[in-house]
Amino acid sequence: MIVKSKKIRDSARGENCALRLDGCLPGNDTVVLCHATGTGMKGTGMKVPDIFAFYGCYHCHSVVDGRSKGEWTYRDIVRAMAETQMKFIEKGLMVIK
Repeated sequence: MIVKSKKIRDSARGENCALRLDGCLPGNDTVVLCHATGTGMKGTGMKVPDIFAFYGCYHCHSVVDGRSKGEWTYRDIVRAMAETQMKFIEKGLMVIK
């Protein structure tokens, strides 16, 4: 099942980075929705569902995607994803019944 949501992707606008790695950029002007890596859902023609994502600044997103040097753990990703999913719930973008 593919979960793609423009509302979820757009919800990153104005948010703070949830990953906060060393070198994280202050402010919220570079924050976008970053898809979690290592979920086994990435590959040719495959995209990680938007619900397995976190708000991340340009620097943190670049580190996780391997474009910039830096260190992160899956614990960092899970924490950032949990924080972001709570924001989804607060914004009514994710509903738990």
